[in-house]
Amino acid sequence: MATGSKLGLVMALLAGAAVAAAQPAVKHEESLEEARRAYEASDYGKAIEVLEEASAREPKNGDIQLLLAKSYLELQQHDAAIRSAEKAVALDPENSLFHEWLGRAYGDKADRAGWFSAISLAKKTRKEFQMAVDLDDRNFSARQALIEFDCSAPGLVGGGEEKARPHIQKLMELDAAEGYYAAGNCKRQKKDFAGADEEFTKSLESRPKSAELIYDIGDYAMKRAQPERLFSVAEAGERASPNDPRGKFYRGVALVLIKEKPEQAERLFEEYFGRAPKRNGYPSRAWVHAWRGRLYENKNNLAEAREEFASALRLDPRNKIAQEELKKLKRN
Repeated sequence: MATGSKLGLVMALLAGAAVAAAQPAVKHEESLEEARRAYEASDYGKAIEVLEEASAREPKNGDIQLLLAKSYLELQQHDAAIRSAEKAVALDPENSLFHEWLGRAYGDKADRAGWFSAISLAKKTRKEFQMAVDLDDRNFSARQALIEFDCSAPGLVGGGEEKARPHIQKLMELDAAEGYYAAGNCKRQKKDFAGADEEFTKSLESRPKSAELIYDIGDYAMKRAQPERLFSVAEAGERASPNDPRGKFYRGVALVLIKEKPEQAERLFEEYFGRAPKRNGYPSRAWVHAWRGRLYENKNNLAEAREEFASALRLDPRNKIAQEELKKLKRN
């Protein structure tokens, strides 16, 4: 065989080997992208199905385990979420995000556990949040979670406001909006609502970059019936994340509270309802029904108001606005 022919054969073999080696990586990326699309569409069951198959092929991929943990949390399957997050941490112990989400998984289960189990889980929660912060000084969401834990949890499980203070100060140095939010959130945990109002105002005025931070202030303002703050939240949220639909919801709530532009408020609720994922951190469909009920009540459409409040309670029997307004309508 001529030298040129031999070289051609070798090159062909090498090319074939390279293609074969690349195929699993391509397959993995396609699966992960498919799972992300399902997650974004709130189809968490589909995301889990795709991710479990991908995990069997790529058992050492921490990103797969992280998205699995997030998907299981959305379905409130806490044990499965913890297993996936623990696998992610085991695969990459230096990954701050993995520790943060393991802490969130422990924390979610602690909130629903019996007293004895909750103590152990709460201690694990704080440990993971602290580890996440230690690994990445600028993991703001992990530091916020640690601050909230310390401001709300008793010393028995490692909490304590005095532990939160240096973290709040650190955030003040790194990002003023994050620092003011942390201070306000700590005051909220202590039911110092006047203090929380002051800090949240400063946070919004500091032009925060995090949509999650902004819309958590929105949730606070909604429950405290603060329309002006809700308008500020919508403006800040739309500036930080133009495609996030939550601004529409909070702007609609503000209009209901001031009893103005009912047609615009109804349109905003419809747009939010059509675009928002079913996900933690997003106002639920029950809240949309409850505020549409208030909207119809303002317009004196009492039959439609009752229907909306009833729909809210079917989705969430603990929705306070729907409970209170439906009782009031029944008395009248």
